Amino acid sequence: MSIPAPRIDQADFVRLFGGPPDVTAEARGRVNLIGEHTDYNGGYVLPSPIPQAATAAVRRGTGLRVRAWSRELSEPGAALEYTIGGEQTGRGWLDYVQGVTVALARAGYEVAGFDLWLASDVPLGSGLSSSAALEVSVLRALRQLFSLGLDDMKLAAIGRAVETDFVGVPIGIMDQMAASLAQPGQALLVDTRTLETTPVSLPGDVELTVINSGVAHNHALGDYRTRRAECDRAAALLGVAELRDVGVADLPRVSALPAPLDRRARHVVTENQRVIDAVAAARRGDSTTLGALFTASHLSQRDDYQCSAPEVDLLVDLALGDDAVLGARLTGGGFGGSIVALVRKGSGAAVAARIADRFAGARGYRPAVLIP
Repeated sequence: MSIPAPRIDQADFVRLFGGPPDVTAEARGRVNLIGEHTDYNGGYVLPSPIPQAATAAVRRGTGLRVRAWSRELSEPGAALEYTIGGEQTGRGWLDYVQGVTVALARAGYEVAGFDLWLASDVPLGSGLSSSAALEVSVLRALRQLFSLGLDDMKLAAIGRAVETDFVGVPIGIMDQMAASLAQPGQALLVDTRTLETTPVSLPGDVELTVINSGVAHNHALGDYRTRRAECDRAAALLGVAELRDVGVADLPRVSALPAPLDRRARHVVTENQRVIDAVAAARRGDSTTLGALFTASHLSQRDDYQCSAPEVDLLVDLALGDDAVLGARLTGGGFGGSIVALVRKGSGAAVAARIADRFAGARGYRPAVLIP
């Protein structure tokens, strides 16, 4: 399963910026196999890179001026501009680029002006980390262009700061770590408290199918922020720093919390355990248990965390009705986005086609099959 990253149009770059790029870099999107809304609670996650990627081409510019153009989001021939040190929010997709230069400066890394050409085939709002892929691709390009002494872990931390400190989205660090550190063909177990990472291989008798519902989310809006605030409140009432500090043995205490904090905390606590159990199942080649954990995770997101959507639930239901599917779940932050299904090896394309056909018959439009 290999899709080339979006190619830079050299002629287009020269037409926009007057010369060829000096550096090109890319970063993959990710599908989170299990461990949703646990990263900002200090817990465990299990993402894996996907073939779709963001590509950044950069060229040294003049002074502190940055000119940026996006193949997907810019007007034809119209690069956006800002000055390093004069970044201001409220400029749409450019905020993610401005956030990079702000976060680098705050971390003590100096860059001069540059020209940036961006392309991405990671669908926006799909729950597959299009923003993290953009941030990491730009950071990788600038790291090379300006010889910045950034290792991959520090790069991921700066990418997260782009969103938390400049764009204003209170995310965890999973997406940037997956984009910066994960290797194709493997999942990456991340302890988001210690930042320890461990590669994990799926059993050899299964593969993944990822389908985008077509319902885009926007984590800069209210629902995501509300869930995070609810988790913080639940942790405070339980007397712990983070919900990571609460285990399944503490679920009776969790159930005593006022609604809806009881359900929010229950999801996080049980989801952390599901990640641990999923890794154990993968290591012993137990695909049946792994699939059941996928499905249990979705039900918890739907009922306890209430971050699903009708279209996503329909995709999951259709997947679970297929004999070749072992489990399926909402992936990503929710409120729209994509599902990931664990399917029998060699059946992914056929399964995806059947699900898409049935969804189209029910909803009147065809969802996008992203993997395979």
